[in-house]
Amino acid sequence: MKPPGKIVLYIAIVLLLAFMGGMVYVSLLDIPELEKSEMRFGSVELVNVDSIDNKIKLKVVFLLKNNAEKTITVPVVSYELFVNAKSMGSSSYSAEDIPMTGRIPFFPGKELPLDSYIVIPLSDVNKAEYLAIVNGEDVTYSVTGQYTVETAWQLIEVNFDMPLT
Repeated sequence: MKPPGKIVLYIAIVLLLAFMGGMVYVSLLDIPELEKSEMRFGSVELVNVDSIDNKIKLKVVFLLKNNAEKTITVPVVSYELFVNAKSMGSSSYSAEDIPMTGRIPFFPGKELPLDSYIVIPLSDVNKAEYLAIVNGEDVTYSVTGQYTVETAWQLIEVNFDMPLT
């Protein structure tokens, strides 16, 4: 009697490829869930005025709502801040150095704030906006950027462009 050597090997390879294809299919099911996340521009707060070095520090808050049925995390939010339609600089919120299990979980239906800080130096280009912020005058804030949303299986990057409402 002859051992079933080659046929067993071929069956094992086919089953392995089918398993790998199934894993890819299951991971692709998360993409529509990730697209349900919704981010709003929450607030901007003046934290510090350094009159010696002519810099201000602003706290920028984003509100992220998870409208999906799966728990998500946000490892990074990169943005450019505009004041009265003039660019004041860019910054980011980042949790990329933290393993996924240690990041803030966004459970289904919940909205949580993501805080970020931006330091803006005084320059000839932004002098009017800088002084308006320092003096507490009314200014219009807006941001453009990108954030990453992920589950254990998949991640997507979402672009945004929004005013402070």
